[in-house]
Amino acid sequence: MSKSTNTWGIIVQLILGGLAVIITSYLLPGVSVENFLTGVIIAALIALLNITIKPILIILTIPITIVTLGLFLIVINALLILLAAKIVPGFTVDGFWWALLFGLILGLINSLLGVSLGRSSRD
Repeated sequence: MSKSTNTWGIIVQLILGGLAVIITSYLLPGVSVENFLTGVIIAALIALLNITIKPILIILTIPITIVTLGLFLIVINALLILLAAKIVPGFTVDGFWWALLFGLILGLINSLLGVSLGRSSRD
């Protein structure tokens, strides 16, 4: 795969990720996204947080993740969404439960759209 094809793929994934963020924010009254550009920025930031911070949090919380049979990973995801809301102006989440629901619905919409931000793909 050429470098330009890979770059276009990343851009398409970011646009689809932004679209997923916008769709999810329309479905949830406790989440607000100012505009499409903010949605793309949120998608990119969540992907970056999933690549950098999430693995560290998973390692640090292995005991509680095992006890909860992996359900604590949803809590980690919600915390990363709340962190993204603190960083990105124009993105607000009204609390932990809205962040948790946002993460679940965003994951569902991302899988329907075929978005793979923050995940490694093997060609």
